[in-house]
Amino acid sequence: MSKLNLSGPLVFEPIFMERIWGGRRLESEFGKKLPAQKRIGESWEIVDRPEAQSVVVNGPLRGKTLHELWIQGRSEIFGNVPDASRFPLLVKLLDAHEKLSLQVHPPEKVASKLGGEPKTEFWYVVAADPGAELYLGFRESITRDQFEKALRDGTAADYVHKIQVKTGDAVFLPAGRLHALGAANLLIEVQQNSDTTYRVFDWNRVDDKGKQRQLHIDQALQCIDFDDVAPKLVEPRGELLLRNDLFEVQKWNLAAPRKISSKGQFAIVCCLSGAIRCGDADLLPGGCFLVPASLSDQPLQPQREETNLLRISIPT
Repeated sequence: MSKLNLSGPLVFEPIFMERIWGGRRLESEFGKKLPAQKRIGESWEIVDRPEAQSVVVNGPLRGKTLHELWIQGRSEIFGNVPDASRFPLLVKLLDAHEKLSLQVHPPEKVASKLGGEPKTEFWYVVAADPGAELYLGFRESITRDQFEKALRDGTAADYVHKIQVKTGDAVFLPAGRLHALGAANLLIEVQQNSDTTYRVFDWNRVDDKGKQRQLHIDQALQCIDFDDVAPKLVEPRGELLLRNDLFEVQKWNLAAPRKISSKGQFAIVCCLSGAIRCGDADLLPGGCFLVPASLSDQPLQPQREETNLLRISIPT
């Protein structure tokens, strides 16, 4: 890819995913143009997978996929990042009109054995109705045999740790943590580039044909961390919500113009409230854009009072 003449961040077309537990909140809260009469549970905002590609909708790179940018414009767009065959993060919005299945994502060692992909993730609660809950880990210590019996008895939910959440809460979900998203939650999810999920319990739900969704109990039991008892919400340290080897998430209150990075690195910005301008691109709540490494000194400008955002990057 020849020298790029970028004048602002890259904006991508969201990819909407219909889900049995989804709703219409991405439209009512964020103004997303959802397909009519569909229950949309996920909006994939930034993704580079064989089955789903983010496509640029603005500027000189319009029509380019994220994978093309990753292969052809690595240093100029992404800066100093770990080598990988695909862009290593996936950023989504989740609308849980109903609760999701009780599930787990595989740690790296188990994933390769089961033919899946490892998946660690992070949730930020953009909006939560009163009484909204997350299901995380176990209430108390439990053995694999005890939990397997509870699954057979249909009582698995009795052993799961529940946390009531409100707007602004955040949670870390390392691979191996049993979890489910409760109803009436609207989230931003930052995760490894993976789509491997093993469901252990789906609340005895059936689809419009009367069929239950497939469960993956054998695989899940190999992945679950049975020592994961009563995990807590993320405790912010200043602006920093989370940093690990895979990704870093900060929350900024953008009261004045501010550079996205001083190190010549890319960052993904998700607007939570207010409005943001950077170069020739504008961002409203529920929107995300990618600020290329070559534009990291271009300031984010708040356009309204109470402008808040998540800044997502890869630690180097």
